[in-house]
Amino acid sequence: MTANLSHSTAETHPAARSTLPLVLRSAAYIAAAAAIFFVINNILIFWAGWPGVYNLLAHFGVLNLEPVGIPVDEASLPFAWGQTLTLIGIFILIILYVLKTKDRLLQEDSDALSNLAAYIVRGAFWAVLLVGIADALISFLRVEEFLEMFVGVEMTKELGRSIYRGIHVHYPLIALGFVIAAFTRSLGFTWLALLIVLAELLIVLTRFIFSYEQAYMGDLVRFWYAALFLFASAYTLVEEGHVRVDILYSGFTERGKAWANVCGTIALGLPICWVILVMGLWDKTNLINSPLLTYEVSQSGYGMYVKYLMAGFLMVYALSMLVQFSSFFLSNAAILLKEEGAHTHEYDPH
Repeated sequence: MTANLSHSTAETHPAARSTLPLVLRSAAYIAAAAAIFFVINNILIFWAGWPGVYNLLAHFGVLNLEPVGIPVDEASLPFAWGQTLTLIGIFILIILYVLKTKDRLLQEDSDALSNLAAYIVRGAFWAVLLVGIADALISFLRVEEFLEMFVGVEMTKELGRSIYRGIHVHYPLIALGFVIAAFTRSLGFTWLALLIVLAELLIVLTRFIFSYEQAYMGDLVRFWYAALFLFASAYTLVEEGHVRVDILYSGFTERGKAWANVCGTIALGLPICWVILVMGLWDKTNLINSPLLTYEVSQSGYGMYVKYLMAGFLMVYALSMLVQFSSFFLSNAAILLKEEGAHTHEYDPH
């Protein structure tokens, strides 16, 4: 009886006896974890002054690397070792987890990574919603000279500085957004699209009926629209909602589509996300880090102070897409390995 049951299980899950699923699962988790670590490491380097893994390698002359920014010294060496050992520890934990859960299906890990990408996007959605409303309100009160009435002269001056508003208003609201995202499962893209329409409608009504328009009103529309466009990409990927500009894919078999998606993810999807992250975050002068570090604002003096956050949207886009591509890779690999319960590529818009 036991022998027959074991034989039946092996036939049901033929990939369970192979090491290939373990390698694929480890690779997908490591890709996602490395990207998340890269972003967190960037924050530690440029906001907290930590040296980073790369500078530790440069410090010991590995591959003749040149240090980026401030080189490692005796005082910062423990921090560099801490970052490096943390990265190594994460990779070891992933491999141990995969080895401990050998019977776990690729599709299950794909769903777990997809849920992680959804959480990142969901938290970003709530963050831009809260920041947009709060900053627009502050800008309105400031331009109409009502702000002093509520917060006093000194606080009004402070809120006129982008760095103060970023640290004391934006970042706490961003943290609150990710807390809210942990307790709600709705992504809210429909609501964000509706809010964009309402914000644009408000501009039209106030401009043509009351002859009133301020810079912060247009800033709010651009802020939310940029978030909608970039944050929805990972969600659209998992729903197979992106427009495919090729005439071959639709005629492929199920396995042919899986092969196209696996190869496309490895050759195009993951590399593009890494290019965005590396080119945007490698140095303090790069296109994502520079606005974030300087709290860059638009030229309109009484507009919203959120331009620097819009540069960060690229980071959220690349990170969420990279995690989702890792999930996409596993779900298509599950089809190729004929795993039971693997998702098909049939897309139902309803």
